[in-house]
Amino acid sequence: MKRTHHCNELRPDHAGQTVTLTGWVHSRRDLGGVLFIDLRDREGRTQTVFDPQDLPKAVFETATHLHAESVIEIIGKVRVRPAGTNNDKIQTGQMEVLVKEMVVLNHAEVLPFPVDDPEVASKVNEELRLQYRYLDLRRPEMARNLRVRSKVATATRVFMDEQGFLEVETPTLFKSTPEGAREFLVPNRREPGTFYALPQSPQQFKQILMCGGIERYFQLARCYRDEDLRADRQPEFTQVDIEMSFIEREDIYALIEGLLKRVWKTALNLDIPTPFKRISFEEALNRYGIDKPDTRFGMELVDFTEDFRASTFKVFSGAIASGGVVKAMNVKGLACATQGQIETMTEYAKSFGARGLAYIKVENGDWKSPIVKFFSEAEKTALKTKLAIEEGDLILFAADQWLNACEILGKIRLYCADVIKTQGKLVIDPKQFNFLWVIEFPLLGFDRELNRWYSSHHPFTAPVTEDIPLLKADPKKVRGQHYDIVVNGVELGGGSIRIHQPAVQKTIFEELLAIPPDETQLRFGYMLEAFKYGAPPHGGIALGFDRLIAILCNTPSIRDVIAFPKTAKGVCLMTDSPSSVTARQLKDLHIEVKAAPKKEAPTPGAPVA
Repeated sequence: MKRTHHCNELRPDHAGQTVTLTGWVHSRRDLGGVLFIDLRDREGRTQTVFDPQDLPKAVFETATHLHAESVIEIIGKVRVRPAGTNNDKIQTGQMEVLVKEMVVLNHAEVLPFPVDDPEVASKVNEELRLQYRYLDLRRPEMARNLRVRSKVATATRVFMDEQGFLEVETPTLFKSTPEGAREFLVPNRREPGTFYALPQSPQQFKQILMCGGIERYFQLARCYRDEDLRADRQPEFTQVDIEMSFIEREDIYALIEGLLKRVWKTALNLDIPTPFKRISFEEALNRYGIDKPDTRFGMELVDFTEDFRASTFKVFSGAIASGGVVKAMNVKGLACATQGQIETMTEYAKSFGARGLAYIKVENGDWKSPIVKFFSEAEKTALKTKLAIEEGDLILFAADQWLNACEILGKIRLYCADVIKTQGKLVIDPKQFNFLWVIEFPLLGFDRELNRWYSSHHPFTAPVTEDIPLLKADPKKVRGQHYDIVVNGVELGGGSIRIHQPAVQKTIFEELLAIPPDETQLRFGYMLEAFKYGAPPHGGIALGFDRLIAILCNTPSIRDVIAFPKTAKGVCLMTDSPSSVTARQLKDLHIEVKAAPKKEAPTPGAPVA
């Protein structure tokens, strides 16, 4: 059963050789009594020929009844395909194998969905694909994704080793630190009423490693968050986790740019230019309405606050008088927007608290909008000049507090880009990757409902040195040494220079975040203690590995680059988990379940009914 070649290996110089191939029946065709079977393994496909004149009758009959995905071994002679029968879609398309012997290693039943036709398979309901994930993984597209993932993981490890980093595994049974996303809790059987938590990230451990003198740490870390899922979220995920001692932000920028340059060359054979562009958080919001901007297209936001400060259009002047701004953007060529599309944009605006969406359609030389009659000639001139308004344009406005106005148009900007892409008015090169660093985030945000400050990134982020005196005097002006790496509108990861002085960390915890001293000690006491014994200046970053691979594989969902992902409800359809457990298991854990489970798992070793 030892194969001599894989199914993507045969070329003209193999002609005349006797070979043994093993794999799955990809497709079967009967042409004039001669049977053609494409045999597939992980590497690719080879056409095999079953001629009844060269085979025992029983073997030929068996071959004619094979279902797709049956596993077989064949022995035969390699030959060049007859003229005019080459298949340019596969790399072995010049060759075929005339079968002399065949062994059926496993008969396959009729499949719940086809895996041989990419167009048909791509239309299969995703839940069905996840239920039969082992079949889905046989599709060449999925196999390619996992191959890319493996290569990028190896390239990452090699690069980090070259840079002098140590790969250190940190625990996955941690203590609960509920200031972040909701955690998965693990009951402790040995001490009833106590729980471990699965880590949302190795953040605290990697900072302790810096206190331990490791200096350069990395890990392809498994992380867990019990939060609502999206296309780019899973309850368990992988991140490239990095921490370094005795560094500044520039060191992180250089390291990550070098890593991503290596990764893109390995996966796509593309040389991405470095260094990456940098923009501040404020500039990103002002120009694009989002802190992870896609800069591959225009439609930038323009400020008209001063132009409309004295406007007779009270919606604009009133917003400015209350401390807000007026912003607008020009969507070239979208004056043809349908009523449904305008309503969708309006709903986006309302989701941020706006009462509606003001807009102008430029059609047949006219500015069509009920608000234009309120504009002075100077205001119209300002709009035309700053937005370069032409026939066919759609002008969209937001008048609100600065952050809200930016985010309203930022959300609508991305929607408009999708609309004009489908209309063919926006063409983006799939090999264009616009990387940038977003920097100078505010260290703190203010929760009006709870009337308290919260960390914009996490409570271990160091403030910009010159802003430290403002921590108590004017917290909202304090900038954090936080940085995000963004490509094509996707946040690949983020990090920061950390606080390493215990006094500053204690101030953040207790005076700004209003964490009581006893709770600070309970949750973070060991970190503050470690900082007392010579903690070096340090910083780090974490890259979302699943998101990274999804970008490289040009797929919108990270489920397509994870071997066994969960659904949007956090369920593994293949194994039917999570599931209920036995009463004995619950008793051992001193847990009582009040909500009745849908079904109870069988007792281990009990007969199945």
